[in-house]
Amino acid sequence: MEISYNMLLENNKAWATLKRNNTPNFFNKLSKGQSPEYLWIGCSDSRVPENEITGTKPGEIFVHRNIANMVVHSDMNLLSVLSYAVDVLKVKHIIVCGHYGCGGVIAAMSNKQYGLIDNWLRHIKDVYRHHHIELDSIADEEQRTNRLIELNVIEQVHDLGITSIVQNAWSRNQPLHIHGWVYGLENGIINDLEVTFKCSKDLHAIYQLNY
Repeated sequence: MEISYNMLLENNKAWATLKRNNTPNFFNKLSKGQSPEYLWIGCSDSRVPENEITGTKPGEIFVHRNIANMVVHSDMNLLSVLSYAVDVLKVKHIIVCGHYGCGGVIAAMSNKQYGLIDNWLRHIKDVYRHHHIELDSIADEEQRTNRLIELNVIEQVHDLGITSIVQNAWSRNQPLHIHGWVYGLENGIINDLEVTFKCSKDLHAIYQLNY
């Protein structure tokens, strides 16, 4: 069923009314500020709503989303969000969450031209190139795609760790953990890839900055 533009506004009014009736102080408390412990870096895909799939409330997760949940070091949007989350909000966990069946990853695995987005997809192609021996050995296309989705998340966790923003936080003993997850569209379950960086020593020595 298609939802009309006006229906979105009507749904908003109904939601706000329900919130006020159930929790009279809800919006007053929310308007006072935010102190989330989590930064979520996820895919822009409309089927992966971070609050809903984690059972969290407004104000509990700070969010950045882009095509295929990428951490690109020249992306000022991502860096600005990361800086604010780490330096101002003092989040304790950063979660990079991809999802199986990711259209961005699938597009990057092909040799088709899509336009402007080709420049973005190149970063995913780089992940494939780094892991091509493992990926090329997987005969089943869906399994190969899913593995690239996992490897892409792992690489983005690493790329977060090597930013000066994160390493500066670690240098001042700020508690900050980076995690890699993949969400399953078919079952709604999050797969924890068990890749967690807690300090600069978790990085290769060439990336560890001196302070």
